[in-house]
Amino acid sequence: MATFDPAKPWTKQYANYVPNVLPLPTQTMADILEETARAVPDAPAIHYFDATISYRELDELATRFSTLLASWGIDRGDRVAMYLQNVPQAFVVLYGVWKRGAAVVPLNPMFKDKELTYHLNDSGARVLVALESLYDTVAKDVIKATSVEKVITTNELDMLGPGVPAKVFATSIKRPAVAGTFDLLETLAALTPDPKSQIEVETTELASLGYTSGTTGQPKGAMSSHSNIAYNANFYRVWLQMTDRDSVLGVAPLFHITGMVAHVAVAAVARCPVVLGYRFDAEVTLDLIAKWKPTMTVASITVFLALMNHPSAKADSLRSITKAMSGGAPVAPSIADRFEQQFGVYIHNVYGLTESNSPTHAVPWGARSPVDPMTGALSVGVPIPGCDVRLLNMENPTVEVAAGEAGEIADRGPMIFSGYWNKPEATEKAFSDGYFMTGDVATRNDDGYYFVVDRKKDMIIVSGYKVWPREVEDTLYMHPAVKEAAVIGVPDEYRGETVKAFVSLKAGMTATTDEIIEFCKSKIAAYKYPRQLEIVDEVPKTVTGKFLRRVLRDREGSK
Repeated sequence: MATFDPAKPWTKQYANYVPNVLPLPTQTMADILEETARAVPDAPAIHYFDATISYRELDELATRFSTLLASWGIDRGDRVAMYLQNVPQAFVVLYGVWKRGAAVVPLNPMFKDKELTYHLNDSGARVLVALESLYDTVAKDVIKATSVEKVITTNELDMLGPGVPAKVFATSIKRPAVAGTFDLLETLAALTPDPKSQIEVETTELASLGYTSGTTGQPKGAMSSHSNIAYNANFYRVWLQMTDRDSVLGVAPLFHITGMVAHVAVAAVARCPVVLGYRFDAEVTLDLIAKWKPTMTVASITVFLALMNHPSAKADSLRSITKAMSGGAPVAPSIADRFEQQFGVYIHNVYGLTESNSPTHAVPWGARSPVDPMTGALSVGVPIPGCDVRLLNMENPTVEVAAGEAGEIADRGPMIFSGYWNKPEATEKAFSDGYFMTGDVATRNDDGYYFVVDRKKDMIIVSGYKVWPREVEDTLYMHPAVKEAAVIGVPDEYRGETVKAFVSLKAGMTATTDEIIEFCKSKIAAYKYPRQLEIVDEVPKTVTGKFLRRVLRDREGSK
């Protein structure tokens, strides 16, 4: 494969750098694991603190789990819910479900009773696999009101080595299986694995129901196939030129599409291990990097911010990571520059959604993301191989906009989901002429690079002028004291709406609201700078690092 030359426009060398279209997967994710386990049985699949699980061990545990599901009558297309943190058992559940021809329903471990009940019932999950702590505190009180027939519990200590990090597990206690449930590893150990429990399915069949964040209405289950997941996993492998000499730092939640594709799936495709640390903690992550020396990660910018701002971080702390990508939230040029200056690692942008199974756009490896001269935003890259992208006029979506004009991103390709679970009307509304309407607004330059402006619904109208929160947030990040920033529109009697910013400050630094507002006033147009600013301890965000503007809007509306 040719090496990308960052000095040349990507359009002049793209065909020599990576194929324009990658082949469609011919194997399911279960097939890929089995092939990897045969080829490199003793190679590490997972590093979990001091413990290592080989591909042979992972494949056998997954076969045992498939055998268990078969004994319970779980069949092709049935749903199994996974209510776990980033523990090795998540790999066992994923691959065991896929071996059985069933689909996994990844659940956010932050869900409480109302949210858990909704997701279990909406998906029709027949089996729930949960951490003991989550079952004790949430699940046991709602199970009878759901479709769940069997509950399996497990503990974050079950697959640990001798070095138990007290900082992470100080409150964890290994207990016998909760009454009425099955202990995962004890139950699997008592089984005779039956390879015949694996059901042969087509690559186009359902593999995962990943629920959207529910920014409008109830969350919807995005139906992803084995082919969707495997295609984008192979994209990462090819794009980043990954081999079995690589290893993945697994900081994205495994219940999120990024963790499933850019950690679990890509590792099996590249035949390399994933480094897990239960849940993200900057200090613990720095320790894991020092121990296992991972080479690749895909993480939200908030993860990179946390590593950059941690007091124990040193210039060589991230020396092993040569392939760093960020997605899920915008990356301000000032942050990317500061991160590279501190660690010597350049963060490559990647863009995608749950519905696109992670990436549809990425900055070519070795290239540097261009900056939009109008907004100052970093590009999210170019369409990945096989992704057909249109930018559509927001008032008339049948018309494509010209280069430099803002339009809604519409995607078509082998990475795009088939629709929303049991929601035909929402599915129909989500597609136009075969293209998935993302709801994200972007521009495109003459070289084919895309610049995501913001979510269509987040646009602020100030005295008739359009203001995109991301541009204001990028400006706020240029202030030396600002750690995090989120911007929303609030009602204004004179202007209709005005810009309000919420910022948190870096440890040991101070700044007043007036100072920060004046800083923005000197950088951007008068109608764009925040007229209101609130300094907060932390900007609310999802576990995947997206700032929750919706929560901020709700908070303002309740005042």
